[in-house]
Amino acid sequence: MLSVKIHNLSLKNPVMTASGTFGYGEEFADFVDLERLGGFIVKGTTGSHREGNPYPRMAETPSGMLNAVGLQNGGVEKFCHEVYHRIKHLDTNIIVNVSGSSIEEYCDVASQIDELEKIPAIELNISCPNVKKGGMGFGTNPDMAAQVVSEVRKVYHKTLIVKLTPNVTSIVDIAKAVEAAGADSVSLINTMLGMAIDVEKRRPYLSTITGGLSGPAVKPVAVRMVWQVAHAVQIPVIGLGGIASANDALEFLMAGAKAIQVGTANFIDPAITMKIIDGLEDYCNRHGIKDINEIIGII
Repeated sequence: MLSVKIHNLSLKNPVMTASGTFGYGEEFADFVDLERLGGFIVKGTTGSHREGNPYPRMAETPSGMLNAVGLQNGGVEKFCHEVYHRIKHLDTNIIVNVSGSSIEEYCDVASQIDELEKIPAIELNISCPNVKKGGMGFGTNPDMAAQVVSEVRKVYHKTLIVKLTPNVTSIVDIAKAVEAAGADSVSLINTMLGMAIDVEKRRPYLSTITGGLSGPAVKPVAVRMVWQVAHAVQIPVIGLGGIASANDALEFLMAGAKAIQVGTANFIDPAITMKIIDGLEDYCNRHGIKDINEIIGII
């Protein structure tokens, strides 16, 4: 009833988790049946160890949150030699979010992940607003976006998902560029660039001044962008941005997303993905829908 396909990936259901909100999956094992998920995306992985940005790097905002974590992670070698062996047994799609400060770093990380048998896909993060080099810089220009995807495509041979930034004039142009360069799917949206000020202390809440806005506040923008991109490209679209319920997920699916990712809501309710899967099953049963694909892209 709920199974979908993203290129060569077969998902039990369209519910995945967003990178940076779910650790390496194992942190949520006490709350979630990881193997029931359509898949999960591990935290952003870079060529070498990163401490991330200085604290404070998270702040609550109305209907959302700002973050400027800055891709804190142990690096690709630690993932390959330690983390991978702890999670590779899981019967679900484990996807690695790949980040970098240069095309060479993206390619190096992707080529190492390519060798891991139980990792069927990567999500190329060309859209992070919280790093000073790389990240969103590649994702805001169609030519640069195409260049990094094209180079990664030469060294990575499995399903290549490209994560897009909303901080652009036309996200459709970026989507078309990465599709032409060899992307198998696109995921959108990443966080929106935002800022909040502590008026009592007269300074920004975040050490980096600006950060990425996520949560319910961004959902209408995300749904609109997913709808636009889904009508402009032939490759599958994965939708994310403020999803906190089955109804939220259904909006993205009806707008054209083949699958969705849950991000900020994981911090509020660690078991939210299970509730969304249950809600999708209930919706299909109530409406006599035998295949979730019947409603994908109906708007």
